Amino acid sequence: MDKLIGKHWHHLPADEVLDLLETDRDKGLDLFEIEARRERFGDNAITAKKGKGPLLRFLLQFHQPLIYILLAAAIITALLQEWVDSGVIFGVVLVNALIGFIQEAKAVKAMEALAKTMVTEATVIRAGEKRRISSTEVTVGDIVLLQSGDKVPADMRLISARDLRADESALTGESVPVEKVEETLPHDTVLADRTNMVYGSALITYGQAAGVVVAIGDHTEVGRISQLISATEELQTPLLRKIADFSRVLLYVILGLAAVTFGVGLLRGESAFDMFMAAVALAVGAIPEGLPAAMTITLAIGVARMAKRRAIIRKLPAVETLGSTTVICSDKTGTLTENQMTVQEIMAGGQIFEVSGSGYAPEGAISVKSGQVVDQPGTALIEVLRCGLLCNDNLLVEKEGRLAVQGDPTEGALITSAAKAGLSMQQESSARRRIDTIPFESQHQYMATLHTASDGGPVVAYAKGSVESMLERCAMAQDRDGNPVPLDETVIQAAVESMAARGLRVLALARKEMPSGTARLHHKDIAGGMIFLGLQGMIDPPRAEAIKAVGNCHTAGIHVKMITGDHALTASAVAQQIGLANAKRVITGAELARISDKELIDLVGEVSVYARVAPEQKLRLVEALQERGNVVAMTGDGVNDAPALKRADIGVAMGITGTDVAKEASDMVLTDDNFASIEAAVEEGRGTFDNLTKFIVWTLPTNIGEGLVILAAIFMGVVLPILPVQILWINMTTAVLLGLMLVFEPKEPGIMERPPRDPQEPILTRVLIWRILIVGFLMLVAAFGLFNYELRLAGASDNEARTVAVNVFVMVEVFYLLNCRSLTKSVFEVGFFSNPWVFGGACLMLVLQLLFTYVPAMNTAFGSAPIGIESWARIVVAGSVVMVVVGLEKFVARRRAEKALR
Repeated sequence: MDKLIGKHWHHLPADEVLDLLETDRDKGLDLFEIEARRERFGDNAITAKKGKGPLLRFLLQFHQPLIYILLAAAIITALLQEWVDSGVIFGVVLVNALIGFIQEAKAVKAMEALAKTMVTEATVIRAGEKRRISSTEVTVGDIVLLQSGDKVPADMRLISARDLRADESALTGESVPVEKVEETLPHDTVLADRTNMVYGSALITYGQAAGVVVAIGDHTEVGRISQLISATEELQTPLLRKIADFSRVLLYVILGLAAVTFGVGLLRGESAFDMFMAAVALAVGAIPEGLPAAMTITLAIGVARMAKRRAIIRKLPAVETLGSTTVICSDKTGTLTENQMTVQEIMAGGQIFEVSGSGYAPEGAISVKSGQVVDQPGTALIEVLRCGLLCNDNLLVEKEGRLAVQGDPTEGALITSAAKAGLSMQQESSARRRIDTIPFESQHQYMATLHTASDGGPVVAYAKGSVESMLERCAMAQDRDGNPVPLDETVIQAAVESMAARGLRVLALARKEMPSGTARLHHKDIAGGMIFLGLQGMIDPPRAEAIKAVGNCHTAGIHVKMITGDHALTASAVAQQIGLANAKRVITGAELARISDKELIDLVGEVSVYARVAPEQKLRLVEALQERGNVVAMTGDGVNDAPALKRADIGVAMGITGTDVAKEASDMVLTDDNFASIEAAVEEGRGTFDNLTKFIVWTLPTNIGEGLVILAAIFMGVVLPILPVQILWINMTTAVLLGLMLVFEPKEPGIMERPPRDPQEPILTRVLIWRILIVGFLMLVAAFGLFNYELRLAGASDNEARTVAVNVFVMVEVFYLLNCRSLTKSVFEVGFFSNPWVFGGACLMLVLQLLFTYVPAMNTAFGSAPIGIESWARIVVAGSVVMVVVGLEKFVARRRAEKALR
């Protein structure tokens, strides 16, 4: 029995499956056999993977180079008994750790949500009796009965089915319920086309069936996806990778400079204690204490901005990842399309009509294909629409402010197309009361209804179904005025092929007048003698905003790829309408299965449309794109999407139609399931990364300047121009009141017209590194120069001279902050007053500096002293010079870049 686990069952006859599983079609399993199998196979539940405990997950938040530096700074300042500064740094570290821990805890719930999708009840036959049991008790070989509304408890091979349809969209991505049969299928049939199988977590939408359980728990298709999620490596985001690299380099540089400072001082004959204090001052000065907090706050503000644009971020670093996205892999149904079937073309009376509008709202018009709008629909057109309306078991209902179909999307589309010609279900049903129905059956491929007219008119049977099933029942058609004419199958087949070539799903419609007094309808009654009314071609149309968003993505250098479980022809048609590159070339899941990984890596760069794709194939596509160096955003809503969502650099789940599993595996959730919201989020992500880069470019020169001032003092054998506690004052206050104001900087114009950043490119380009070094050197010259000027020429005390040096650093940071509002343009080009937060922060910072300089308590705590107006004048001049120099440097860099593009 164990060797049957994982076996493919769809290619075996039902009786052979029953024999292999040693069960009976009518009686099911015996009670003792059930106990033995439950002991052997266990519960029908997905095993949750044992992950890291809460304590370990919390401690791992501190496992980052930058955090090590901050912890070292906190410990050193505590040893210096600078309790306030030590407490502030410890606080920054703790807040960052808590945020990371909370975000990771949410992600851990993915496996729990997946397990919950399997828990339901099932009707089984055991020992010849029908029983209702928990789905966790179902075991291999159980005979399970299914009917409309049931959730499938496990993977099953159908042994009988009557008009069965199952919604497997969460597993396969198929946009409409799938018809199920018990017939044997070829061995190489792909998962989405295995119509004699139903899978755990699928929903039965119509009909009845019986099936034998062939797999439970971890061995089901959903269980296999669970293992894929567990085995899928979750990649570090580009930002975290770059910050980790940056922090590592910074760690080595700081330790190296501290060692050099200590060694040079000893060689000059200074005391070991003094040199240790100098090394501590240099280390504290070189550490950008505000960077972790700034990164967290910048990303959090990006989260708030994205939420306003209908994108909820679950993991903070995903904000920046969006900004560096190079490829977006999107599902089709509901994301790029409306997820509402819409009739777009009608054939009636030998004419072809176009139908405008999309979705179930009755907004739009019907026009002859030449473009002329039909004000008064002719008899033939009315009859086609009436047939689709009356031969219909569904309703349109309002949900959350929009119309939705209660039942089959195809029938919802027929109701809407009729409404666009002024036909209403209520009026037509009253005038032509239904008295009998032949429900849709897969072997007949049609549905028929019998109607009696309230005005004493003839009894009429209406039918709709596949083109083949309708044509074989018709000998006549109708002309424009509704008069019978001979049926011309050639013309009809040409219209069908034209519609199908554009991905339209085609239904044929027919009618037949029945003898007066007919009260029942049988298959033999409509086996012939029907009048062919016409065709209605429908599709789930692209969202208008998605078409625009795809165009914007292409302008921004982002490639968009469609990965869907739907049919190849439909996928290609939608891809062409939304403007995907090379949309006519479609690779199917069956073709992907035959392609090696190496071939796939070459192929993914050329192909934009993938259809009938299985879960592990979505994962392969994401990995192949990443292998080419892409930053990949992947959208999804089903259980089948979860592994790929987790593996992608940024997983995007659907908020409305998405399963809990998809949401828990994702980094971002769209509240409107709209592709346009992804494009908006990418724009916000680019703006967020820009602002984070601006903060880093602004803060590092201060750390460099402080470190260089300490080094210069040691090499020249003079007293330290700034003390460790003063360095901490500068770093912490300016980071909060000045640097953080950059996170409120509005997005610069043209942000979506530039290509994505190269994923391999460091945060700081050569131009920015050069600018940081220039400003750091200017800070050294200004602070060290004015410190010595105050001591030697102005006759100031050590504390007064240090106060001047501290204020020089702060004033330069204030003026340089204006430069950093744009990395390439002048502050006047971006709008001098476009970010009022900058000026508010600068004013508060200057107030604090006045307190630092003149309040006795601050003088005692920080070793500062009051200074005169002349000193302030020299300080302001130093800041102004830096602003002018950086402005000139940006102007020269911009000119060079423009020349390089010519």
